[in-house]
Amino acid sequence: MRVSYDMTNKNVFVFGGTSGINLGIAEGFANAGARLAVASRNPDKVEAAKFHVSRDGRPAHGYALDVREAKLVAEAIEHFVNAHGPIDVLVSGAAGNFPAAAAQLSPNGFKSVVDIDLLGTFNVMRAAHAHLTKPGACVINISAPQAVIPMAWQVHVCAAKAGVDMLTKTLAIEWGPEGIRVNSIIPGPIDGTEGMARLAPTPQARQMVVNSVPMRRMGTPDDIAQVCLFLASDSARYVSGAIIPVDGGWVASGARLEAPATK
Repeated sequence: MRVSYDMTNKNVFVFGGTSGINLGIAEGFANAGARLAVASRNPDKVEAAKFHVSRDGRPAHGYALDVREAKLVAEAIEHFVNAHGPIDVLVSGAAGNFPAAAAQLSPNGFKSVVDIDLLGTFNVMRAAHAHLTKPGACVINISAPQAVIPMAWQVHVCAAKAGVDMLTKTLAIEWGPEGIRVNSIIPGPIDGTEGMARLAPTPQARQMVVNSVPMRRMGTPDDIAQVCLFLASDSARYVSGAIIPVDGGWVASGARLEAPATK
């Protein structure tokens, strides 16, 4: 039986919420009745996502911005809060990834992923802190298996997402006395996402990923959205500082990806 969550009158801001996993999260909160804002770099995707997650006369807000730009992040949050009040649920999911061997990865390529994933997450959390509901706010960072499992061709992502999980734990300690809960979700292989298309670009690679998941299937964005809804609900009122794999057992089994073939 599927649990039904009620997020009516909750203010939810999803960064990165215009495609893939994050759009699925935004859709989950929209279906549960939340007032919603989404943000990402691509203005066309922002407009499409706003339309996609608007429900029953509740138009979503959308902001085209780069999470590496702290000023733009702060301005978007302030605009949403001025319209609707403090943020009850903050989801930070902006991310960058591309397969690259460390010996061929440029410093700029490494920096780009770290800046989007780690610095971007900090910028979002730092700007939102003053505008979070206190007590009662829920912050959810979208991490990755690379945070806990070393993977070849993913050194930049491993470093960045490990940092995101340490941000989660540290700010769960710092912000806990204010009644703010902070958690991370580690999605496993999620079907239909850009990241999976890059990491498993062929049918053969896709099947190898499926075979490596103990549950023998890829996840869906809705699988992640349902855990976000749980974390935002009163049922998770004592859950903070947790790093939660939602991956069909993938991390527990080693979460290995084959490196691309070398010449």
